[in-house]
Amino acid sequence: MKMTKKEYDAMTKVKSPKSNLVKDMIWAFLVGGLICTIGQALLNMYKAFGLDKVNASSSVSITLVFVGALLTGLKVYDNIAKHAGAGTLVPITGFANSIVSPALEFKSEGFILGMSAKMFTIAGPVLVFGISASIIYGLILWIFRLF
Repeated sequence: MKMTKKEYDAMTKVKSPKSNLVKDMIWAFLVGGLICTIGQALLNMYKAFGLDKVNASSSVSITLVFVGALLTGLKVYDNIAKHAGAGTLVPITGFANSIVSPALEFKSEGFILGMSAKMFTIAGPVLVFGISASIIYGLILWIFRLF
């Protein structure tokens, strides 16, 4: 079936779901703000436990990535994202979701060719390589400091 650009545009207008832009922006703002507020509360809590600003900030990032990955694995994060839209994508939890989601989707294909390969494909090689390289470089630095 051949279709002109005008016919295709008309068909997509009819079939596309209508969205309330103002409501969507409010939800994104509220949920994204809530995630950031939780991050600030964690930062204050880690500082109260005696961590300096650098270590407390790192701890917040680790905690938010872990919680984002956990909620993705429990299929909670995607339900939140259905209502909050971009509000869940902007904070660091969105990065955790973008790495864990494809890994879970392709786990039936095996650990190496399924989960691991799809993490590299979908989440972006730069992000995964950057995290992996920082761990390796940190271990090398730690080993050199032992001597």
